[in-house]
Amino acid sequence: MYRPTYIKVDGNVIENNVRNIISNYSGYKYYFGVVKNNSYHHGIYSIKYLINAGINYLAVSSLEEAIAIREYNTEIPILCLEPIESEFIFDAINNNVTITIGSLDEAKSIEALKLTDTLKVHMKVDSGMNRLGFKDKNSFKDAFDLLSNLKKVDVEGVYTHLATSGIFDKHYNDQVENFKMITSLVDLSLFKIVHVDRSLTLVVHDKLDFVNGTRLGICMYGFAQNIPKGGLLTNFKRRYFQNKYSIKNIHLTNNLNLKYALSMYSKVMEVRNVKKGEFVGYGANFVAKDDIVIATIPAGYADGVTMDFKYVYINNNRYDIVAECMDMIMVKVNDDIKVGDTVEIVGDNQNVKYLASRLNLVGHKFLSLFTNRVPIVYTYNGETREIKY
Repeated sequence: MYRPTYIKVDGNVIENNVRNIISNYSGYKYYFGVVKNNSYHHGIYSIKYLINAGINYLAVSSLEEAIAIREYNTEIPILCLEPIESEFIFDAINNNVTITIGSLDEAKSIEALKLTDTLKVHMKVDSGMNRLGFKDKNSFKDAFDLLSNLKKVDVEGVYTHLATSGIFDKHYNDQVENFKMITSLVDLSLFKIVHVDRSLTLVVHDKLDFVNGTRLGICMYGFAQNIPKGGLLTNFKRRYFQNKYSIKNIHLTNNLNLKYALSMYSKVMEVRNVKKGEFVGYGANFVAKDDIVIATIPAGYADGVTMDFKYVYINNNRYDIVAECMDMIMVKVNDDIKVGDTVEIVGDNQNVKYLASRLNLVGHKFLSLFTNRVPIVYTYNGETREIKY
């Protein structure tokens, strides 16, 4: 790399996480690894470790993401979670990408195509989120019949997405019942794959008897989804809503021993003395109250690193961020800091969950801060490999 700012992803951690999840939740046949947004910014190359550990299907947001994965793996099936316009269906077929069908109109658009190669389809049910998918049983049945009668269409699966954990609310149970109702005119055993749960609902609820697949997202990268026990008020609130909505068999904790696979580092680029009364950075927002030392680090908001991070660690000591710009941050340090010292932006001293909490973000949103201009360095079995995107 030319600039000493990089994200490090530990492939052994990812493998161990996935194996741990599968061993604790072994009742499924299909384990979807959700790798949208560049594998939650762990990089497409990380799918190698997911597959090694037992992931046997991938899920992405768009056809662009699916085709990008094919550079690294041409065999594993990939489900595109968003609808694909009919003019691009042949690109999906040519790249062995399973598409989502969520309406009767989408099904009819497939009927209008003259397919010569098999197209795999998963039908999406809108069980309550009101985002995508079939909302009534008749259109679902009509679309299933239409697609099933097409010689070159394999109606492989059916799924939905659950909006909440169902710990404090009845939406989980309602959505499960909605899914059953909307699919009630079709025998679910006709689908090779039925998948409903995501990382959080997988560990919080017992396995549904009619599913054989589950989608693993952020848990693969270290988020164990344990629910904080909370204080007296939280526990009272939880019991109240569980009694009110007849919520049963909730698991607030689990036996997953997961670790965070992602960390981020840079190096001190400049060190300079700043006199009392001088300012640092744009807007002159930080003014030195005493003679101080400022270190400049080549990581800025264009990389996802902002003033909101508050501090970094150098030589295991914490130092405050006092100014930011697109490509750099300035940090108040002491005389011990030298040019070339390694800077921990995310790591053992402040992991992704800790930083996400400080920024009032859930893990998904925090990981989305980082941009693809930051190279990813993978470590695996003692070896290091840099991937540039």
